[in-house]
Amino acid sequence: MAKNPFSAKMASVNPFNLSDSEEEADRRPNETIDTQKSPSDGAPGPSPGNPFSPPADTEPRTLLLSSNRTSPSGEGSGSGSTAATSAMAATAETRISVDGIAAQLIRDQYILTALEFHTELLEAGRELPRLRDYFSNPGNFERQSGTPPAKDQVLGPGGPMHRAGSISTLDSLDFARYSDDGNRESDERVAESEGPSQERKNFKSSPEIQESIRPLEKRALNFLVNEYLLKNECKLSSITFSDENDDQDFELWDDVGLNTPKPPDLLMLYRNCGAPLPSPRDMVNVSVGVEFADLPGNCTAQEPPKKLDLSHQQQKEVIQELEYQISLLNNEKQSLAEQMKKLQSEIQTLKRTVSSPLPATLDMGSHHTSNTAASSSSITTTTNTTSSTNPLSVSSTDNNQYLDIRGVSEPETVTHPQSLNTLKSRPPVQFAQPNRKLSPAFQQALLSFCRTCSDSRLGAEVSRIADSEESVLLMLGRCLPHIVPNVLLAKREELIPLILCTACLHPEPKERDQLLHILFNLIKRPDDEQRQMILTGCVAFARHVGPTRVEAELLPQCWEQINHKYPERRLLVAESCGALAPYLPKEIRSSLVLSMLQQMLAEDKADMVREAVIKSLGIIMGYIDDSDKYSQGFELMLLSLGDPSERVVGAVHQVFIPAFAAWTTELGTLQSSLIPSLLARIEKLLMQGEHVLDEHKLHMFLSGLQSLIPPLFAVVLQNAPFTSRAKLNGEIPTIEVTRFPRPASPLQDVATIIGSREMLSALLLLYDYQLEHEGTTGWDSLLWVVNQLLPQLIEIVGRINVTSSTCVHEFSRFFWRLCRTFGKIFTNTKVKPQFQEILRLSEENVDTSTGNDILTKATVPIYATGVLTCYNQDEDRKLLVGFLEDVMTTLSLSHAPLDSLKAAFVELGANPVYHELLLTVLWYGVVHTSALVRCTAARMFELLVKGVNETLVAQRVVPALITLSSDPEISVRISTIPAFGTIMETVTQKELLERVKMQLASFLEDPQYQDQHSLHMEIIRTFGRVGPNAEPRFRDEFVLPHLHKLALANNSQAVESKRIDIATQLFEAYSALSCCFISEEVMVNHFLPGLRCLRADMEQLSPEHEVILSSMIKECEIKVENRGMADAQGSMSIASSLVGEDAKTKFLSKMGQLTTSGAMLANVFQRKK
Repeated sequence: MAKNPFSAKMASVNPFNLSDSEEEADRRPNETIDTQKSPSDGAPGPSPGNPFSPPADTEPRTLLLSSNRTSPSGEGSGSGSTAATSAMAATAETRISVDGIAAQLIRDQYILTALEFHTELLEAGRELPRLRDYFSNPGNFERQSGTPPAKDQVLGPGGPMHRAGSISTLDSLDFARYSDDGNRESDERVAESEGPSQERKNFKSSPEIQESIRPLEKRALNFLVNEYLLKNECKLSSITFSDENDDQDFELWDDVGLNTPKPPDLLMLYRNCGAPLPSPRDMVNVSVGVEFADLPGNCTAQEPPKKLDLSHQQQKEVIQELEYQISLLNNEKQSLAEQMKKLQSEIQTLKRTVSSPLPATLDMGSHHTSNTAASSSSITTTTNTTSSTNPLSVSSTDNNQYLDIRGVSEPETVTHPQSLNTLKSRPPVQFAQPNRKLSPAFQQALLSFCRTCSDSRLGAEVSRIADSEESVLLMLGRCLPHIVPNVLLAKREELIPLILCTACLHPEPKERDQLLHILFNLIKRPDDEQRQMILTGCVAFARHVGPTRVEAELLPQCWEQINHKYPERRLLVAESCGALAPYLPKEIRSSLVLSMLQQMLAEDKADMVREAVIKSLGIIMGYIDDSDKYSQGFELMLLSLGDPSERVVGAVHQVFIPAFAAWTTELGTLQSSLIPSLLARIEKLLMQGEHVLDEHKLHMFLSGLQSLIPPLFAVVLQNAPFTSRAKLNGEIPTIEVTRFPRPASPLQDVATIIGSREMLSALLLLYDYQLEHEGTTGWDSLLWVVNQLLPQLIEIVGRINVTSSTCVHEFSRFFWRLCRTFGKIFTNTKVKPQFQEILRLSEENVDTSTGNDILTKATVPIYATGVLTCYNQDEDRKLLVGFLEDVMTTLSLSHAPLDSLKAAFVELGANPVYHELLLTVLWYGVVHTSALVRCTAARMFELLVKGVNETLVAQRVVPALITLSSDPEISVRISTIPAFGTIMETVTQKELLERVKMQLASFLEDPQYQDQHSLHMEIIRTFGRVGPNAEPRFRDEFVLPHLHKLALANNSQAVESKRIDIATQLFEAYSALSCCFISEEVMVNHFLPGLRCLRADMEQLSPEHEVILSSMIKECEIKVENRGMADAQGSMSIASSLVGEDAKTKFLSKMGQLTTSGAMLANVFQRKK
């Protein structure tokens, strides 16, 4: 049965005709076929502009045809009449359902009508599932890749054979469209549903014209190319390719298009390029279809469809297509061969006549004879290159329209090289002309058959060869904007020298501005190396053109990108300001550039940008000479010191402060203004924060002051009486590595500030000699440090809170760096005497009633840890040991608070180097004759145990505590309990733990301690502190049973004050221990009985505590019952079990009413170990 060509034509342009595929037809063999109008009636097919519109002269079909089956052309008319009559009869008899109408509209591709029908049904409240599913499925609208057939189709044996459009190759793509230039970016994700910009043409009609690539085709090709690169280990190329197409996700094929089938990879496509590919007609979209039962029964034909051999038909079409392409290529080959013969004959003719010059000349720069010049140059070039290259190189991607004359050069230029400047004075090149009488018009028309082109931009550039420096620069200025977008991102830095040279020498300001704009926009997100290359180029440009052009041409490029969306570009701007600072006019450097950087520091959210801004500001401070900008620089320093980013603050200390200090040194304001300003802010901060000190601001100011120590010492050396005597002649000893603290950056190295290590070494020799033998007379810079800076610092130290470990540590580090920088002689002769004068170690110095309590202030720990630890020789260690022993003795005998001594032990205990030294100090207290000193030593052991290794604990700490636990004074024995508890919390050696356990048991079980109220209070407090973190066995077998006994004994306590003290401590201890896992046996035998005893006390003494205890007991009993019934696993944390609303409400309300100390209750929220 013959195939209806009109039906095939409709199938080729109907992308939605997928539900009635051949497979579906096979599944419905009883379905009959309707017919269309006969092709003899002249049906032209659907309109090319609208693939969905039906033929103009066809009647609406009442049933969808299979795309590959029609009635024979000879029977189409009769069948159509019969079907139409049957349809009319069926309509008269039976009303067609709404769903059937919808199905018919979808099958006949009346999409707009179906959409209007769907909208009207929605408005009427009768939504139809078929239409809803159809229009909600994106897959129905993503396969519109079909195109109207060409007018000159070639009929094959089975019907019309559709030729494919010309294939777009990678060489023919316009890569400029896909460059990373921000002006060319476009989102083409939805472009699959767009129609083609022009009608596709086959090879026969025009082999040169190629249809523009569709967005979906582009995305699919991008995916396949990236997949190919990854499979073949071209990872760098894949990364670059992904960067150039950053609007596409190469990880998911679904990003190309929803419900779009993935084609084979590029290798399979290449291998099967001549094999038939699966047609969209072979695919079935089953999301929306027409069921057989939905159609009127009398609208179907009775003849079953027949299936054609599609694979055989497609093979025939491919064979015909390939044969046609072969014929085209053969014709092209013959044409090129004839052209080569013609050009070779002209070459021979020119060789014979080149020795007889004629007056006719050729202006190489003339546009009128550009075609002749290009042709002649091409031919002349062949005489010089035939031995090495093809005499006529034709670009394969230009469709044979342009000649490649990239190697064109004059013979004189090759054999006798000359500079470009001499080209202007050379006479015009003359060529031999034949003795003919052809008219100029005929000659021009004749030469037009040479395959040259100068009417395009590139053709015009190629046809004009530069003959001077200026013309070369003009050509580069015109061509570079077109070259840059087509260079790979990873290799664009190779263009920087070319861009910079052209921008430096180009005569046109507008072109220079465009080139510099290209330079700053060369790479979308330049990495460190690429930014370094661009900055190097900017510096070279600035050196070449001078400050005026840098201001006029480079700075505007920075200003334009100050708010760019990519941080890498803003980072380039920040770095450029610093790199260009030495080459800018000084008024611009201290005004415009400074304002730009200040704005970026205040507004930019990227840490790395602000870090670069700080470094550039430091460079600016190194070149600024306007003294009016000092206050602005000081405010910038304070602003940057308060930055939340550590890397920004680090850059402040490394670059900005040293540069700013160098400027203030030249201005003479380092000692008179900068350092006093920071000290004044510290004092103001201490006055405002008497109760709550802002430690962050204190650290900010103090760290800034610490970074000023190296430049301060350099000022002292450079303004010393001996500076003029410093000589570099002779042998100069090297500086010890440990002479100075390690600098944060080279700018904080005193040798760098002075100028060289040799000069610094010479100055240090004279400095030490001057301090030791000649004194400080006339040495104003050093006298300022001794008489003004040190007294003010010591006064500030005495005002800080000694319990703030952060403040103590910060000031200790500051004094340590100050003493190490100024040297040992200065520390011993100038710093220590001032501290010792204040810290007179006598009991009068701790008379708090008269306000003379300097030994209780932070001066003690800061002097011990910041000054006495600067040097670690024997005499220094002995001095430190003696000072700590004297402080411990003085504070103990005067009954003063021990906070200052504790702060010193904590700060020194953080460094294992001082553990032996501290144990020596404590042993002095252990054997002291005064019980007060022995009590202090026992309490200091508690601070030292946590940082000391277990060997020292076993050998030095525990023996000392055992000795104190047998002291005749009961107060000394009680003072050892906290230290014993800390050992139980931190040590893991079983033998050691047993010794401690035995000692604590003796305190609890020895009859002599039964009435020791203070001992019981200390034990309960210690149990509550260390119990949650102690070994579970120690807690279950020792802590909880003894707490139960103490609670039971407290019920019979006659003294009410002692009873309420014990009860309060027990409440806090039980609250802390309730967060631990407690076994059922211990819970029943000790924990619950202890709580009940405590509740009995609280009922009489503190009703608010009694409510909380009752809730705890109730929850514990419930947990015990549940565990016994279900044998549940998990933690028995009572604190976490108080989640019942009643218990929770009571607990929170009553806890707010407590007036007793809640220090131990905080342990409830500690994590269990």
